[in-house]
Amino acid sequence: MASRATPSRSAPSYTASSSSSSSSSGVSRTRVGNYELGRTLGEGTFAKVKFARNVVNGQNVAIKIIDKEKVMRNKMVAQIKREISTMKLIKHPNVIRMLEVMASKTKIYFVLEFVTGGELFDKIASKGRLKEDGARKYFQQLINAVDYCHSRGVYHRDLKPENLLLDANGTLKVSDFGLSALPQQVREDGLLHTTCGTPNYVAPEIINNKGYDGAKADLWSCGVILFVLMAGYLPFEDSNLASLYKKIFKAEFTCPNWFSASAKKLIKRILDPNPATRITFAEVIENEWFNKGYKAPKYENANVSLDDVDAIFDESGESENLVVERREEGLRTPVAMNAFELISKSKGLNLGSLFEKQMVHRFLFLRSSML
Repeated sequence: MASRATPSRSAPSYTASSSSSSSSSGVSRTRVGNYELGRTLGEGTFAKVKFARNVVNGQNVAIKIIDKEKVMRNKMVAQIKREISTMKLIKHPNVIRMLEVMASKTKIYFVLEFVTGGELFDKIASKGRLKEDGARKYFQQLINAVDYCHSRGVYHRDLKPENLLLDANGTLKVSDFGLSALPQQVREDGLLHTTCGTPNYVAPEIINNKGYDGAKADLWSCGVILFVLMAGYLPFEDSNLASLYKKIFKAEFTCPNWFSASAKKLIKRILDPNPATRITFAEVIENEWFNKGYKAPKYENANVSLDDVDAIFDESGESENLVVERREEGLRTPVAMNAFELISKSKGLNLGSLFEKQMVHRFLFLRSSML
């Protein structure tokens, strides 16, 4: 049976930094386009995230700032372009919204929706398992978001509670599309072949390294998340990676006795190690347990152009998309809330999922190197 310990974080978090690009006196601040940059909220290998405010409409945002030189030196241009394309394609109430993308000669700026409710992971870690109705509410939002992503040809491939944020109203927001796949990555056999994800949440067919259906693999991860929400611990857990994968291959887990019979049945159908017989998203949405209190989300399925994605890396200096990061003197008081005030107002604030994490925590080794 799986360990009943609270699931551990699969990737390092961060503490909001006290450093700022603007002085506390408000004499000098940094501005990019229409945004005044505030405190640094987090920093990773290839990017940092800053709190910012739109001076035109007063909207608070998070800006992910990526160093172009580091991206090019590490041959990650294709990955960044894919992430931009992915987030432009996805416009859903349960997915972190990319508001716009800007670029200077040296940096790329992702202007993102700013949410203050923290990670769903932190909610479980601090308060323990959720009651079934609460878990179902989050699961309904998760399934809606991921199913929508699939309808746009996007497969997340790293779904876990750490990548599920909550806004001030407790609405779930899927984040971190750094490992996502687009239709161009599907090979002639109709399958994806990149081995990636987080071990405890990854589907068995991904570990097999023989190709996998992105939708079926994402659904497996959703099933693991539902189990964690209701149990407070992981269905598959072992300190030895080879032993962990054996449990995943066999779907070797036991639902606790407080799960309802209908919830147990649904989870077992999702965590079917055979992707050919695993339940589908359409069948989950029709499931009786899932449908209790269900309200379908409303959203616009607008057309999106990806023609400007290449312009982000335009080296000619003539692109209309290029902006200049500049210091401005004598402006009014900086962004009203600093990072510490934000934390006090928003319990569990954690935007770690918005910036690059160490790759060793995010990519799986090829099966041959572990088993």
